[in-house]
Amino acid sequence: MAKKNQSSRLTEQHNESHGVVGIFGEEAKLHDLAVGEISHLVIKQLGKDFPKLSFRYRKSIDKKEINEALKKIDPSLGQTLFVENASIIPDGGIIEVKDDNGNWRVILVSEAKHQGKDIENIQKGKLVGKNKDQDLMAAGNAIERSHKNISEIANFMLAECHFPYVLFLEGSNFLTETISVTRPDGRVVVLEYNSGMLNRLDRLTAANYGMPINTNLCKNKFVKHNDKAIMLQAASIYTQGNGSSWDVKKMLEIMIEISKTSLKALGSDLFNQLTKQKEIGQNDERSIPITK
Repeated sequence: MAKKNQSSRLTEQHNESHGVVGIFGEEAKLHDLAVGEISHLVIKQLGKDFPKLSFRYRKSIDKKEINEALKKIDPSLGQTLFVENASIIPDGGIIEVKDDNGNWRVILVSEAKHQGKDIENIQKGKLVGKNKDQDLMAAGNAIERSHKNISEIANFMLAECHFPYVLFLEGSNFLTETISVTRPDGRVVVLEYNSGMLNRLDRLTAANYGMPINTNLCKNKFVKHNDKAIMLQAASIYTQGNGSSWDVKKMLEIMIEISKTSLKALGSDLFNQLTKQKEIGQNDERSIPITK
């Protein structure tokens, strides 16, 4: 991941440019930014597109705050807390917008996870395993820790009709296609995307109810079962599919799209500030239809 001075440079370039495309010249494309640094670029772009709205970024949410949000829904919720200073810290942090009542509302939570170094190891000619005689390493379970943060944010946003949690995945444990990798000695190793030893995507799709990946699922889905309506808070899960690293520009575009979906969901609660969109410019792609 890139150094902080690269993030500052790109942020300054972004301010002087015309949006997402402007900050990515040929030089910038060579650098990789941490998802938290990209979140700061998201705020810059949102501030430019929606100058009448106030945005903020924070790295974490305290468990106490999550419990308080649950108590507001029902006093029987949010009762248990063993560690007073417990908190969740998503990789990319949390972006919020201030509504007409002065409350901060979450519009983006992001994480980026890399799991599975098989491609890199094969390209280097490195053998793995206990006896150092294997091409592939059995996938671990570290990525499943993401479920905790997803569940906690879902609790925090239980009263909302949107769930802007985006998870970016890369590495050989998240393949959606079979690929071939060549070792330095010329031998070709095939990585099967549906190998139970490698693939860990199925362990994450519980967070989106098995709905499609690489899809913006920010707007909560309501399903009917018999006489019940059930609200689903689904994480938006994105993977490169071939094990390659994420392009920073693409991540930024996805994060901005999800943020704007959140703003649409909050439309009526931002009505006074946006004044029917007269203050945010004439571009149709920027406008957010709002009804009171």
